[in-house]
Amino acid sequence: MDKVAWVRLTDRRILSARTRGRDVFYFPGGKREPGESDVETLVREVREELAVEIVPDTARRLGTFETQAHGKPAGVLVRLTCYTAEAVGTPTASMEIEEIALLSYADRERVSAVDKIVFDHLHEQGLLA
Repeated sequence: MDKVAWVRLTDRRILSARTRGRDVFYFPGGKREPGESDVETLVREVREELAVEIVPDTARRLGTFETQAHGKPAGVLVRLTCYTAEAVGTPTASMEIEEIALLSYADRERVSAVDKIVFDHLHEQGLLA
């Protein structure tokens, strides 16, 4: 499973979203549609989920992280390519999103397995409180 995610840090906390019916938070983003680039996917998914516009020219690859997919059978991996980017607008839960939150490293247990790896990476760099 190949996904693209937006990593937005604010005051050393990270923006995360919880989809309706899910028990963990994820970074905003999702799967690419046929022919889409990572940035095109990021722009579309973040617009759909949070009603904000990613500024494409500001997108910077943070890294790619891979592990067992949350809630999927053993052996199903998720590969998450993360980007930072500027956005226009105020994030608002829309579409399938039930809740958005700014999470700290203390909230690590509230996120998906692959997001935990990103939390660790950001925490080690001193970017996540």
